[in-house]
Amino acid sequence: MSNDAQQSRRLSALHHAQEELLKARNDHGAWTGHLSDSALSTATALLTFVLADRYTGSDHHTAIQCGVQWLVRYQNADGGWGDTVSSQSNLSTTCLVWATLGATHKAVELGGAACVAAEHWLRRHAGGLGPSTLGEAVLRRYGKDRTFSIPILTHCALSGRFGAGREAWRCVIPLPFELAVCPHSWFAALKLPVVSYALPALIAMGYARFMNAPPSNPIAFATRQLVGPRVLRVLETLQPTNGGFLEATPLTSFVTMSLIGSGQCEHPVTSRGLAFLKASQRSSGAWPIDTNLATWTTTLAINALPATALKADEKNRLRSWLLNQQYRKVHPYTQAAPGGWAWTDLPGGVPDADDTAGALVALHRLSSTPSAPDTELIESARLGVMWLMSLQNSDGGLPTFCRGWGTLPFDQSSTDITAHGLRAWTIWRSLMPPPLQHKLGIASRRALHFLESSQDRPGSWTPLWFGNERHVQEQNPLYGTTRVLVALAELDASTHPTLAPMRGRALRWLVEIQGAEGGFGAASGLSPSVEETALALEALSKNRGAADRGSELDEAIHRATELASDWLVERVETGEWKQASPIGFYFARLWYFENLYPMLFTVGALRSCVESGRTQA
Repeated sequence: MSNDAQQSRRLSALHHAQEELLKARNDHGAWTGHLSDSALSTATALLTFVLADRYTGSDHHTAIQCGVQWLVRYQNADGGWGDTVSSQSNLSTTCLVWATLGATHKAVELGGAACVAAEHWLRRHAGGLGPSTLGEAVLRRYGKDRTFSIPILTHCALSGRFGAGREAWRCVIPLPFELAVCPHSWFAALKLPVVSYALPALIAMGYARFMNAPPSNPIAFATRQLVGPRVLRVLETLQPTNGGFLEATPLTSFVTMSLIGSGQCEHPVTSRGLAFLKASQRSSGAWPIDTNLATWTTTLAINALPATALKADEKNRLRSWLLNQQYRKVHPYTQAAPGGWAWTDLPGGVPDADDTAGALVALHRLSSTPSAPDTELIESARLGVMWLMSLQNSDGGLPTFCRGWGTLPFDQSSTDITAHGLRAWTIWRSLMPPPLQHKLGIASRRALHFLESSQDRPGSWTPLWFGNERHVQEQNPLYGTTRVLVALAELDASTHPTLAPMRGRALRWLVEIQGAEGGFGAASGLSPSVEETALALEALSKNRGAADRGSELDEAIHRATELASDWLVERVETGEWKQASPIGFYFARLWYFENLYPMLFTVGALRSCVESGRTQA
């Protein structure tokens, strides 16, 4: 096929994908998206309803029955459950579902056979069903990070699967919930056993463990009994108006079930938590992992679409919508300073580095005159880039929520978020006041140094927020590498002597893992997906000039780009390009897929490929 014919085919695929993406907008002109149903979320919400009915006399019979039927319908053939309907079985979700199905006679009646199959799965993969055996297996999976292992064990204790009375709590490690009354500025020094976003769970589950199995030490008992009411008041201040902590079904469920199991059935946090769970159950009977990622998916869409895809009035509407999402006050949950964005437009969101970077890039693209944005946009960007700089860790990288909170993964610097922040700083730097330009230059060099030191030996980067279940370590180096490459492509190589070697190593790694037919998986030998192939194509297209023209690497990049483009275009032509894969990595190693991801990444990839093809021509 001639180059002209190939470019024409890409353009046709891009136009089709672009139109489909534009049709997916909501009434505000933004993109809400649709997160996958989650067996894990459904199990936690259902147990919360079971306990509420048991201890408060409420009636969630219909919701429970629909949820149990959904769980039974989507049990995997091996007897376990994965986090999504497309996921392989894992210990966490299978354990939670098994505990929930055993919590009531009705659940056992509906899911009796499912329970038997789940028990066979747990015996094979955990070694048995006893509290100590299961507890050890769960703790091994998560290591020193107690953010999710303690909730799973608390869930099992509350369900009755670990026995009755104090004995049921033997495997549940006590959490120092009393520390929640300390000043927020102390938390980094306290080295809490959970990450920053899990403070509500630390409080509720620590309190539940205390109330059901009080410590024998009289000083510890007296201290926790004394501060208990005060800690619950702190918890109340952390809850958003709609009741959903982080808009997350599992976190809200764990907090609510723990309060019910502690005798706090009438507490305002309990009531609001139940209301959130009731409102967020889907017609299928299931719950998603989170309500939506509307801000994230909207910024991805804006940054993926060609500049001409949106009319002036559509851009203005999106711009206003995004500006309204920026936090302009100190956040009550994380105490984050003004200037950041969350992943959602709903009350449960909290500002984070990845979404702030995405919003900054999107606002620049929405400006009618990017080289000279108006005062309102400049001020919003100034707050945003300063907010990102305030998060930068001592190693030069960016964490997710809070600077220096701890050593656990979601509080550490990550390559994908650092690359995204670096990209936002690069785009806005020349438009900032001179003193801020200087600071951004220093912050960018530190970020680049972090990325250089974090590059894996083969040339890849490991991200935090995306993974692949079939990768031996459940990681997705393709996602991390492509996000860094996109950021590096926008830097001036003449001012960064380490840039060319970093890009060269990464590009060599990327072309080497490409499948024979042109698709990409998370790493060499893994099955390709639309999302991963699109991400690779975008990175290759944006880095076409990274190697000396005519060199071996330049030729390899060109071949890989052409093959990936053909692979992706064919999927658009056959309609397969909308098939979502569970590569999303949520808190605490929970998987999800978002129906918009393959569409978003495909549009961005084809746009970059078409534009780079014009440049090369």
